[in-house]
Amino acid sequence: MRLERRGRAAWLTLDRPEAANALNRPTLDLLRSHLAALREDDATWVVVFTGAGDKAFCAGADLKERRGFTEEQVADFVRTIRATMDDVAALPQPTVAALNGVAFGGGMELALACDLRVADPRARMGLTETSLGIIPGAGGCVRLPRLVGLARAKELILLARRLDAEEALGLGLLHRLSAPGDVVDAAEEMVEELLRNAPLALRAAKAAVDGSLDLPLAEALELEAACYARIVPTEDRLEALAAFAEKRPPRFRGR
Repeated sequence: MRLERRGRAAWLTLDRPEAANALNRPTLDLLRSHLAALREDDATWVVVFTGAGDKAFCAGADLKERRGFTEEQVADFVRTIRATMDDVAALPQPTVAALNGVAFGGGMELALACDLRVADPRARMGLTETSLGIIPGAGGCVRLPRLVGLARAKELILLARRLDAEEALGLGLLHRLSAPGDVVDAAEEMVEELLRNAPLALRAAKAAVDGSLDLPLAEALELEAACYARIVPTEDRLEALAAFAEKRPPRFRGR
C-alpha cells in the first residue's frame, strides 16, 4: 500500500500487482493507518484509490492467505475488512476510485465505499462471493442496492454477475470511463474538477448527503441546514462572492 501526495490530493495505491492487488491483513492494517491520518488532515482535500499495474484494481480478499485461517481468524478478518470499508466511506473528503483493472469481491466493495468511480474501459467488476460459497461481507450487500436499486442488486449478487465497464456505467456503478490505459489521467481530471470547489463546502455537502440518507425528511432537512450553517462563516464563502463580483476564479484556502 503506497500513499502519495499530489498537491491537495492523496493517492492510495494497492501495491501487490503479483497478487492482483488482493487484500491481505498487512494491506488492510496499513490502509486503516493511512485512513486514520487522512481523516484528520485538513491539507488533503481529495483522496483517490487505485491499484498498481494495469491488470487489477483489487481482486478482493487474498484467498491464499485465507486458506490458512481458522474460523475465528476468518471472522476477525471479515470484521477488519468491513471496518476498513466503513473507514473509507467515513472519510470527510470526497473520494475517487480509479479502477485500472478488475474489481471483484472486496475490491468492488472498496470502489462502492468511494464517492465517485472512474474506470478503464477494459475493467471488469462484480460482487462474486456467492460463487465462492460466501456473501459480500464488507458492505456490498448494503451499498450496492443504494446505488442501483434492490432488484438489480439482487440480480448482481445472487448470480455473481461479472460486469464489463460499459455495463457498469449504464447501471450507474461508474461515473466515467477513461480512454484505454488512461484511467489515472481521467481520475486526475476528476480531482482537478473537485479542487475547483471549496473544500469545506465539499465536506459539508458530503456529510449532508450521506448523513440524510436514512433519516425522515424533516430530520434530513435539519441536517442539511446544519451542514449549511457550518459553511456560512468560512473565508472561502466570502472569497467565492468576491470572485464572482470580480469575474475571476475563486482562490479557496480551506478556511
